[in-house]
Amino acid sequence: MAKGLRSSTEKANRSQLRSRIFGPVESARRERLSAKLTQSASKYKIREEAGVKVAQDHEGDADHPKKQTNRGTLLKGSRIDVDVARSIKGASSKTSAKNAGRVVKRGHGKASTAILFPAFKKQRARKSSESKGVKSSSILSSTSLLVLANTLIPISILTFAAGFFPYKAFLSGTALSDDPEDVPSAPFDKIVFMVVDALRSDFVYGNNSGFTFTQSLVRSGAAIPFTAHARSPTITMPRVKAITTGSIPSFLDVILNFAESDTTATLANQDTWLAQLKAKPGGKLVMYGDDTWLKLFPGTFSRADGTSSFFVSDFAEVDNNVTRHVPSELLKTDWNGMFMHYLGLDHIGHKSGPRSPYMIPKQSEMDEIVRQVYEAIKLESHLRSTLLVLCGDHGMNDAGNHGGSTDGETSPALLFISPKLEIISTRPPCPPNEPSHAYQYYDVVEQSDLVPTLAGLLGFPVPLNNIGVFIPDFLPFWPSGDDKIQLMIGNARQILGVVQATFTSICYEDRPNPNDCAHPSSDGRLLHCLWGEAMVSVNDHGVATDVTLTKLIVFSRAAQEIMSSTASNYDVPKLNLGVGIAALAALFVSPTLTVRFKFTAMCAALVAFGYGVMMFASSYVEEEQHFWYWIASAWLLCLYLKTFTSKGTKDLTSSLSAAVLLTILRIIRRWNQTGQKYSGDPDIAKNFLPTHNLILWSLVVATYLDLAQRLARRALMRMSRLASTILATALCLASFSFKVSYTKVDAPELLSGLEGMIIAPVENVSLVTQAWTVFLIIGLVAVYVVYRRFYEGSGQYLGR
Repeated sequence: MAKGLRSSTEKANRSQLRSRIFGPVESARRERLSAKLTQSASKYKIREEAGVKVAQDHEGDADHPKKQTNRGTLLKGSRIDVDVARSIKGASSKTSAKNAGRVVKRGHGKASTAILFPAFKKQRARKSSESKGVKSSSILSSTSLLVLANTLIPISILTFAAGFFPYKAFLSGTALSDDPEDVPSAPFDKIVFMVVDALRSDFVYGNNSGFTFTQSLVRSGAAIPFTAHARSPTITMPRVKAITTGSIPSFLDVILNFAESDTTATLANQDTWLAQLKAKPGGKLVMYGDDTWLKLFPGTFSRADGTSSFFVSDFAEVDNNVTRHVPSELLKTDWNGMFMHYLGLDHIGHKSGPRSPYMIPKQSEMDEIVRQVYEAIKLESHLRSTLLVLCGDHGMNDAGNHGGSTDGETSPALLFISPKLEIISTRPPCPPNEPSHAYQYYDVVEQSDLVPTLAGLLGFPVPLNNIGVFIPDFLPFWPSGDDKIQLMIGNARQILGVVQATFTSICYEDRPNPNDCAHPSSDGRLLHCLWGEAMVSVNDHGVATDVTLTKLIVFSRAAQEIMSSTASNYDVPKLNLGVGIAALAALFVSPTLTVRFKFTAMCAALVAFGYGVMMFASSYVEEEQHFWYWIASAWLLCLYLKTFTSKGTKDLTSSLSAAVLLTILRIIRRWNQTGQKYSGDPDIAKNFLPTHNLILWSLVVATYLDLAQRLARRALMRMSRLASTILATALCLASFSFKVSYTKVDAPELLSGLEGMIIAPVENVSLVTQAWTVFLIIGLVAVYVVYRRFYEGSGQYLGR
């Protein structure tokens, strides 16, 4: 009880101290501060800032004790220093602005006073100008770096291209015989040149080949077989250039193939064996098949019927359009060159690979054409001296594609067929036991060797830019040793012309120095020495014919190899300079990216660097898809770890999402095998789905249903729900019907067991009608979307 009484007494004493002593002192202090504030505020300009309002002083405020007390309460504990211009905190927003001399807040939170003293005003203006200057200079610097980077990028591309597409010597004009009387007589006067696109060597020579009649010709001696080595790029246009000019096309020819209006993409102004054959007395050429020949040789053929190579789903009509001309042309006598280029086998490879069930029937179809032409050569008198050449422009890999440098792509078949060949043929077994190397059956020759060989067999000059070598297997056609030497020396002199145009600093007419030949300092010097040895042997009549022929062939083969390498002799310093300029451009642009997107920019830089390193190896380029598979997996893992770290605990949703995404990625990897190494391995698209039609068409139906609801909800969302649903359903239903009908024609095995379910409703409607229906509905949807976008002023895409 005493303790409670003592506590009450202390409280009463403290209350009396506050009211009698500390209260008056605090009130006096507030009054002095208020007076000082009023005096200082009257000397300086008062303005309004955002969120702050200063009321003008009214007369008599200084003498009004209540207002001074309020002002003193407002500025309790504050301190005014005119020279330093400290900020003064405002009062509550509830205080009325009518109170004179008060700082009143308009918005929420605290704000600075609007009283600006001269020193503080100058300091603030100086800092503001400095910050604006720094910001503007930073923006200017970033813009300058971006402009500089975008200027360097095209420079780097042009520099790299100048090194990647090297100079190749080209001789203009047409080859002429020095003395036509010295040219050995030709055993043939006509040629039927049959190209089967993508005719890989094992398609003709293998145990499972459909070319049974052709194989019987090899065994009988009426056909001489070879495997032709096709250098990359293994696509039709560069390969046709190689087998008609004898030169080595580069990757620049692939680009020129798309510039059809450019004369550099044609061979009309170049020396080819077609031009030489047409220049012979009575020369006339006809052509049927791939229209690439018509683009390369405009105006060359008297009769022609070209077919487009872009409809890869066409296995039959594209070849029937060629075959229908064969019987009538074999009866005509007005031509000395007939050219056929079949595309069906290549289309089958692109669609379903070399192991497709359509492959053997197509080979048998081509074999029947060989039989038809061969029997006409035997029976028709005007065709007795006709040579049939069967060849492929390139091969194909295990996935059915081509363009690279794998063994399958670079090993097409090459056969010379005629009853006259039986006198020189060795009659090898066919099919042979085993190829000497992958897809290399019988002797391997360069594809360009076809050009000088045809020149000798048909009796016309070798084209000027040829680097092919006459195939020695046909030399027995000429019993005389002088004729054989004449053929080989003519071929060697023609190749020497290309060599001289390349190595202009060497005079090949001079005899080489024996000391230089011991250790040649360059490829040009090596060829100079080999040419000198061949000429010594030719001029020395005491040397055996075989020795002279060997020396001429050695020179020709060496020149062919060296000149082939110069066609891909890249200017490495220019390549490095181009890469360096591109790296400098990337360095300039990186600061602008890392400032805003540090994490993303760092990851993108690492991906770009890794991808760039891959481009320096062809094997990495061929398997490029694996790089993106790895990057996708790593990126998903990185995102998962980032989410896990930010939450700090195990999150079941994130874990399940990561697992689902990785599973989907794995399915994508196995969906369709690409590249070169695993292109023939089993996958979902080619092995699983064709044998599980119900799953395949369930996925197709699900895709169209998803597409229909997306169209109705996004592209057609401004329509009524009923109208958008009807239009989206009509479009997807028409598209699905067309897909089913086209599949029935293109791959009917994919519809086995489902005919009554999905084929019956559209069985009597033509493909053309269905296609027009689909395009009409797509056109209506497109017109509607464009109309709503541009004529209703929505300002936004409807699909968003």
